[in-house]
Amino acid sequence: MSVEKRRVRRVRTESRPAARVRPSLEARLVDLSLTGARIEHYGTLRPEVPCTIELPGASRPLVLPVRVVWTHVVGSEHSPEGERRLRYQSGLEFIGVTTEQQAVLVGIQEQYQRDK
Repeated sequence: MSVEKRRVRRVRTESRPAARVRPSLEARLVDLSLTGARIEHYGTLRPEVPCTIELPGASRPLVLPVRVVWTHVVGSEHSPEGERRLRYQSGLEFIGVTTEQQAVLVGIQEQYQRDK
């Protein structure tokens, strides 16, 4: 049995709120910490590729630069058109988060914690 040790608290987002990985990938937020996020999405993301994530915020979306750390296929589904699509989860690491952005992240985490 392995025990996972994390440097920071990670909050699961039970409702899987929408997020966007720019330039054009729609995703659902699985969990969020002050250092990164896990998302679920269709379409591939390549590890080590820098991009940005747009998280829903209280007054406006929070856009943060991220690096794709890992990505795995977690299942498949059929699209409304009947095509089979692979469903992925990816781990993202925030890059260069400012103090102000970190404060917004804490607020977003607190909101998700209350929504459980």
